[in-house]
Amino acid sequence: MKTVKHQVTNRTNNIKIENMPEKKIIPPIDLQEQTASIRQEIDEAINRVIDTGNFILGDEVALFESDCAEHIGSKHAIGLNSGTDALVIALRALGVGEGDEVVTSPFTFFATAEAICLVGATPVFADIQESSFNIDVCQVQDLINKRTKAIMPVHLYGRIAGSEDGKPDMSNLKEVASGIPIIEDACQAFGAGSPRAGALGDIGCFSFYPTKNLSAFGDGGLLTTDDESIAIKSRMLRQHGEKSRYNNELLGYNSRLDAIQAAILRVKLKHIDKWNMQRREAAERYDSLLNGCNQVIAPEITCGHIFHQYTIRIPNLDRDKVKEKMYEKGVISMVYYPIPANKLPVFGDRFPDCPVSERLSKEVLSLPIWPEIKPEQQKQVVEALLQSISEIAQ
Repeated sequence: MKTVKHQVTNRTNNIKIENMPEKKIIPPIDLQEQTASIRQEIDEAINRVIDTGNFILGDEVALFESDCAEHIGSKHAIGLNSGTDALVIALRALGVGEGDEVVTSPFTFFATAEAICLVGATPVFADIQESSFNIDVCQVQDLINKRTKAIMPVHLYGRIAGSEDGKPDMSNLKEVASGIPIIEDACQAFGAGSPRAGALGDIGCFSFYPTKNLSAFGDGGLLTTDDESIAIKSRMLRQHGEKSRYNNELLGYNSRLDAIQAAILRVKLKHIDKWNMQRREAAERYDSLLNGCNQVIAPEITCGHIFHQYTIRIPNLDRDKVKEKMYEKGVISMVYYPIPANKLPVFGDRFPDCPVSERLSKEVLSLPIWPEIKPEQQKQVVEALLQSISEIAQ
């Protein structure tokens, strides 16, 4: 049988897949069909930038920012180099620094806590809700003190954080914050919620990493806000602290979204609502296929959830063995995230336990999902999952 070598790489897992039957490989995400469907538009957009010769900021970035602001429902949108830079610049724009604390979730990619540390502040970790994977509002309330300068919830896997009754509006978290600025880590949630992520708090931060729902052909990020002063400072910070050319008023960064990425993202933005709807439909198919499997806890399908990941829990078996068995059957699942931020080596024993995050980090498994995933592929995924569970449980 013909075999194929296929490599999948992302921030948290580096996997090399060799000598698998070609027809049976199901990767965590497959962007080829999506790219092919808009290839002509993408080529025209890239050529337009090449023809103008304006590769840094300029009209293309300004138009993308305007399109994003309208789509999200914010007054300002600032294109940046990455989602990580968006988090750092958001904190800087609020004046967060040495001696300050920022309440956030430990169950997320490291960049969330890293950004807080990079501005000199201290992350304070509120544990998560078991049902949503998102920050527990009640714990946030208990952790707020006079040093708390911001709250940074993460809309993990594409589900809006901060509202215990399932409403995609962060109403409960905003009530608890009581005027403390809220920075939305919406890096996995472009298009989520109603109103949309990025217009729910004081600042929204997005990533356009290639595997995100709205993705660039490289790195890219965005910051959104309704606050004029935050927007002005953020634009200064992205370009070396300049308000005008060679008039540097702040120590800033080189964090500009380049014009080619903006042009690509403008094309994709027109399709994002359809793609997010297709992700929800895929989630619903998984939900149906997993119905009756008592050893798997499927994620809730709540209003506004756009399923950047479809993440199940396997509470009573060795998750890593299930993942390995699925891999042997040609299905590549992923673990986001195997170590909560409060337990990462960089922090040593600095932070207290977050029991729910630490338990769920050993149970979570993200199944392949992308807008164009076929029902028969999802059936193969679930068959591999259930067979793997059965083999391990024997």
